[in-house]
Amino acid sequence: MRVTELAICSGVAVTGATSAMSHTFPFTAIVGQDEMKRALMIAAVDRSVGGVLVFGDRGTGKSTAVRAMSALLPPMEVIAGCRFNCDPSADKSQCTPVCLARQSGKRCKVETVPVPVIDMPLGATEDRVIGALDIERALTKGEKAFEPGLLARANRGFLYIDEVNLLEDHLVDVLLDVAASGENVVEREGLSVRHAARFVLVGSGNPEEGELRPQLLDRFGLSVNVTTPTDLATRIEVVRRRDKYERDPAGFLAHFAQSETAERERILVAQQRLPDIETPDPIRELAAKLALAVGADGLRGEITLLRTARALASLEGARSVEPQHIRLLAPSALRHRLRRGPLDDGDANDRVMRAIAEVIPV
Repeated sequence: MRVTELAICSGVAVTGATSAMSHTFPFTAIVGQDEMKRALMIAAVDRSVGGVLVFGDRGTGKSTAVRAMSALLPPMEVIAGCRFNCDPSADKSQCTPVCLARQSGKRCKVETVPVPVIDMPLGATEDRVIGALDIERALTKGEKAFEPGLLARANRGFLYIDEVNLLEDHLVDVLLDVAASGENVVEREGLSVRHAARFVLVGSGNPEEGELRPQLLDRFGLSVNVTTPTDLATRIEVVRRRDKYERDPAGFLAHFAQSETAERERILVAQQRLPDIETPDPIRELAAKLALAVGADGLRGEITLLRTARALASLEGARSVEPQHIRLLAPSALRHRLRRGPLDDGDANDRVMRAIAEVIPV
């Protein structure tokens, strides 16, 4: 293979005909990590589940999976030129000043764009996150104008934070406020701006580097633990696929193109079927019993469990939620909501699994 450029992959200099960094590793090419992939698929189908937290060892594909998922998301319609990703079918009274034409009754141009998946760096300033005064327009034109931040760009999409457990407290406070209200309110430098900021929060991190604040932890609908594969065959397959991808990214993507298209269509169909999925009362009772059995704080646990179970049922083509859906998703929906006593040093996942065995016996 003729070497035409130098790429930096995983911190190591490698050579190849095409830079692997210009492509996204296919979601369907990820080996194992089924719980993580299932959680991300559920969040893509129903964004009301509250987001996904992925904790685990370094180098287990956490960031790769999140970025790969962005390629599977069906596109969405927005008002052309709107920097807040306004939904053309939404109540126009919620529009920001940028959509004045729509507010005045004029017909706005609609365009189809990819669902945004925005990276939020740990070192981002508060102005970069929530938005601030547009300095360029203020200096050149003497106008007070709002420059949208990352929260505006992530509206109706996904906001991804790697190493979320290392996020500074003042940014955590911002995320908590916005997650609770679905709006970003900016009051500074003579500006008063309010805009929609509804997004799926996806975080990843290594628990050895610090814990997540309980208030933010509770805002994640699903919590997933990933570990380094321990069987030889899986490790070999991971290395083999990664090596193929780095040597020939275009060929690797072409090999998985059909499976990626099928998965994208599966998400789209599941989104359309979701409102018709039935949730029988016995299923609601199971979810409540599980939450009681593990001692989950609040009611968000069983609500999230039911929402995620409906999304999974829709992905699988089922007509209603079944006990196996509850059984499969209970660890992800409940393990991060357990009430812990001062002498409780037990593993949260073990507590959930024991409760499942009691409430939903095989």
